Amino acid sequence: MKGIKNLTEGPILRQLFALAMPIMATSFIQMAYSLTDMAWVGRLGSEAIAAVGSVGLLTWMTTSISLLNKVGSEVSVGQAIGMKDETAARSFATHNLTLSLIISVVWASVLFIFASFIISFYELKEHIANDAVNYLRVVSTAFPFVFMSAAFTGIFNAGGRSKIPFTINGIGLLINMILDPLFIFVLDWKTDGAAWATWIAQACVFTLFIYQLKFKSILWDDFVFFGKLKRLYTMRIIKIGLPVATLNALFAFVNMFLGRTASTVGGHIGLMAMTTSGQIEAITWNTSQGFSTALSAFVAQNYAARKVSRVMKALKSTLFMTLIFGTVCSLLFIFCGNNIFAIFVPEKEAYEAGGLALRIDGYSQLFMMLEITTQGVFYGMGRTVPPAIISITCNYLRIPMALWFVSMGWGLPGIWWTICLTSILKGIIILVWFLLIKKKTLDNMNDNTN
Repeated sequence: MKGIKNLTEGPILRQLFALAMPIMATSFIQMAYSLTDMAWVGRLGSEAIAAVGSVGLLTWMTTSISLLNKVGSEVSVGQAIGMKDETAARSFATHNLTLSLIISVVWASVLFIFASFIISFYELKEHIANDAVNYLRVVSTAFPFVFMSAAFTGIFNAGGRSKIPFTINGIGLLINMILDPLFIFVLDWKTDGAAWATWIAQACVFTLFIYQLKFKSILWDDFVFFGKLKRLYTMRIIKIGLPVATLNALFAFVNMFLGRTASTVGGHIGLMAMTTSGQIEAITWNTSQGFSTALSAFVAQNYAARKVSRVMKALKSTLFMTLIFGTVCSLLFIFCGNNIFAIFVPEKEAYEAGGLALRIDGYSQLFMMLEITTQGVFYGMGRTVPPAIISITCNYLRIPMALWFVSMGWGLPGIWWTICLTSILKGIIILVWFLLIKKKTLDNMNDNTN
C-alpha cells in the first residue's frame, strides 16, 4: 500500500520511538494552542483567563467527542492495514471523515446557539460571562476543522506516518503564536483576539491535511474524502470509537461540574486555578497520550497479525519510558508548583491557588500516565469498553467526593485531592484489568513472531 509503514516487522523500540515522538510532539503542539492563549490572556488579568478557561472545558469536551473518529481511524484503518486489506482501509478512512463532519457541524451549532445558557452554568460575574460567551461563539465555528483534523491525524497515525500531523500542527501553532499578541494587544481585541487567532490556525491545519492526502496522495491515490455511510463500516467505527469518546466527554463534563464547584467555593480564582492547572498538567497527559496513541497504532497492526510477543514488548518499553518522564514531572509539580503557575498568571493570589493544585496533583502523575498508556493496548486490540468503564466510574466518583470534602471544610484543596486520589485509583484498576485479559486472551493466542 502506497506510503504506509508496516509495523509488524522490524525493531520494536525504534518503531515505537519513530511513531511516538511525532505524536507526542503533535500533542504538545495542540496543548500549546491553549497554553499560548493562556499565557497572553493571563497578561489581561485573572478575570480574562477565567473567561477563556471556562470555554477551555468546553473545548476539552469537543476534543473528547472528536476522539470517536480519531481512535476510530487509528484502530479500524490500522487493523485493515495489518490484514493487508487496502479496500477496507480506504473505506474506513472515508467513513471516519464523513462521520466527523456530520457530528462536528451538529455539535458546533449547539454550542453557538446555546452559548449564553452554557456559560451561565459557572455563575461568573456578568462581564466575565459576556467575554466567555463571545469567545465560545467564535471558536465553536472552528470546531468542524478540529474534528476533521483529528480524523486526519488518526488516519496518518494508522499508516505509520505520524510525522505529517506533527508538521502540520506545528505550522498551525506558529500561526497561532504570531496572531495571538497581534490580535489581543495590537488590535486590542482582548479575549476575542485569542479566539480568532485559534480559528485561523485551525483552518490552516485543516487545509494542509487536505493538501497532503488529496493533492500529494501520501497514503493512497485518488482518495475519496466523503461518501455514503454503510452500516458495516459505520457500526465498526462506532463500536471502537464511541466508548473512548464517551469516557472522555463524560470526563470533561465532570470537570465542568468541578469547575462550577471551584467557582462557587473560590470565585473566579478557583475556576482559574482549576482550568489553568489542568492545562499545565497536560504536559504529562499529552506525553502519555502520545505514547498511548503510538502503542495503539502499533498494537492494532501486530494484534491483527497475531504477533503477541511484539505487543507485550512494546507495552513494557512504553511503560518504562513513561515512568521516567512521569517521575520528573511529579517532582516539578510538587516542588515548583507556584513557580510554574506564575509563568502563566503572575498575580500572587492566582499562582498561590494554582500552585497548590499542581503540588497535590503531582502525587498522581505516575498513575495517570499508567492509565493512559495502558489504554493504548486496549484500543489497539479493539477493546475500548474496559477503559471506558474504569474512567467513567472513577471520574463520576469525583462529584460526591468533591462535595463531601468541601462540606468538611477543605475548600479548594478538597477538589484537588479528589482529582489526585481518583487518578491513582484509575491507574491501579486498569493495570489489574489488563493482566486479567492478558492471562485469558493474549497468552492463549498463536504467536506468529518469527
